[in-house]
Amino acid sequence: MNNMNRRNFLKSNAAATAGLALTATGAGPRPAKAANPKTVRIGIVGMGGRGNSLMRNLLLMKDVEIRAVCDLRRQKVTAAQNAVVKAGGAKPEGYANDEYTFRQLMDRDDLDAVVIATYWEWHAPMAVCAMKAGKYAATEVPAAYTLEECWDLVRTYEQTKVPCMMLENWSFRRDNLAVLNMIRKGLFGDIVHCHCAHSHDCIDHWFFNATTGEDRWPAKYIVEHNRDQYPTHQMGPVISWMDINCGDALDYITSTATNCFGINDMFERKFGKDHPGAKRKYAQGDIVTSVIRTKMGKTIVSNYDMQLPRPYDNRWLIQGTRGLYNEQREAVYILGESPKYHQWESFGPYQEKYEHSWWKKGAQGGHGGTDYIELAQFVKAVRNKTQTPIDVYDSVAMSVIGPLSEKSISLGSAPVKVPDFTAGKWKTRKPTFAVEA
Repeated sequence: MNNMNRRNFLKSNAAATAGLALTATGAGPRPAKAANPKTVRIGIVGMGGRGNSLMRNLLLMKDVEIRAVCDLRRQKVTAAQNAVVKAGGAKPEGYANDEYTFRQLMDRDDLDAVVIATYWEWHAPMAVCAMKAGKYAATEVPAAYTLEECWDLVRTYEQTKVPCMMLENWSFRRDNLAVLNMIRKGLFGDIVHCHCAHSHDCIDHWFFNATTGEDRWPAKYIVEHNRDQYPTHQMGPVISWMDINCGDALDYITSTATNCFGINDMFERKFGKDHPGAKRKYAQGDIVTSVIRTKMGKTIVSNYDMQLPRPYDNRWLIQGTRGLYNEQREAVYILGESPKYHQWESFGPYQEKYEHSWWKKGAQGGHGGTDYIELAQFVKAVRNKTQTPIDVYDSVAMSVIGPLSEKSISLGSAPVKVPDFTAGKWKTRKPTFAVEA
């Protein structure tokens, strides 16, 4: 869809929300009930690699049915339908006409939830559409690409009361949840500072075709924008570690970007200096460093690092008044508990001691089990008609770093205020993510 058509679609969505007839609970129209009340009926939009990965995890779950699938490419829809049948399910309805066809899926009355795994600019509009149709929305990261889209998600949730969850799987990692339990037990004292990063060399296989160098779907973002393109993986656990939106809130951000050196170098090295990719100008800097200050006077340093050769790393470090955790070292130092003064000790025993209950039953599926666990918790919320583990406010708090970092960079690294999407409720909201009984 071109930008003008997409803007018109968003405007029509906004008008529809304003005129939405609300029920007594504030929710939009509800799907028809399933024959088995435990069954969660799901539609999936976007049947590329990520959409299929999410579907495979959902097919492992009891009392989950894939009722509909949608993609621009008919062959992707057919393959997804066949995969569901092969797994023992009924053949889902397929939608593959044009960019607007997803609305037919949203209009079905036999879906409880919609999972969205499309190009980034479609995440928010589709989630808004799902919420208006009375269906739980689960969107891949980021939940929104623009500030306006962040507000669209928040306003739609507040008008419909239909939950929206961004599928930030790193919030559900085994190590990160153990650290969260340690923080809530007070082992690190009051949390003061966190460092995090998404350090993942994606240039020669994700942004561009590994064989030909041709643009893949994410390439346009780094050609046109200079920002932290992918902030949610590193920020996911940080949001819960630092009680963002439930006792504290992001206040302002300053971001600085290097020039772009790595992309042209990769093309010249791999495809030759005459390849068009070696000569093209890219807006995106190789490294973006963002410094965020919270309302309660704490700080976060976040790095975008996806364009230079390197092994994968998130570089998490969480530091409090009585100790710290360092993911790179797989180590902790806890005042009064670590055996040697000012020396690291292994994180392993602490991970076992403070294991989160979600992991005690074991895990399966993609990304070491995190995908299965996050989807299982989403499905549980849908089944019980409760709030999702990551709510809309946390989803936009992570996602908004993208557009705000771009604005700060364009202003010469000037501070940019982070909107208070909770309208002050962060002062009284209590933590709900992964809270142990």
